Amino acid sequence: MTRPIYTFGYEGLTIDRFVARLLSAGMDLVIDVRATPLSRKRGFSKVAFEKALAEAGISYVHASSMGCPKDVRDRYKRDGSWSIYTAGFMTFLRGQDSSVAEVAKLAQSKNACLVCFEADYNFCHRMFVARAIARKSGCDVIHLTDRTEIVESLGAVAA
Repeated sequence: MTRPIYTFGYEGLTIDRFVARLLSAGMDLVIDVRATPLSRKRGFSKVAFEKALAEAGISYVHASSMGCPKDVRDRYKRDGSWSIYTAGFMTFLRGQDSSVAEVAKLAQSKNACLVCFEADYNFCHRMFVARAIARKSGCDVIHLTDRTEIVESLGAVAA
C-alpha cells in the first residue's frame, strides 16, 4: 500500500506545538519545501528546526528544489494575485519532474510531511507539490492542521 503524503504549515504555532502535532499524526520525516529555510519565527530556521525535530525523533530533509522561486514570491508580494502566483509556480513545477520523483520516493520510505509556513494549505505552494507527488506515486494527500486532518484522494486531485 502506498503511504499518503502529509502537509503542514507552522503559521501561528510555536515550535513545541508544531512538533507535538507532527508526533500526534505519526510523522517521522519532515521534508522542508521552503526555497530558503529561514524564518523570523523562533525555532523554524533550518538549524534550530532540524534540532527540535531530531530531539523528537523526526528526521529532516530540506528539498530546496521544491521551494517557490523568488521571482514568483516577489510578484505575489507586489500584486497579491493568487492566480498569477499559482500559474507561475505551476510553470516552475512542471520543470521539476526529477525533483518531484526524488521527493516522492523519499516520502514513501517514512511517514513524511511537507512543511512550509502558511497554515492554510489552499494558499501555499506545498499543496501543488503534494499533488504532484500524488500523481507520481498514486498516494493520497493529507493536510494537517493544528486540530484535524483533511484528506485529498488521488481521484480528487486536479491541479
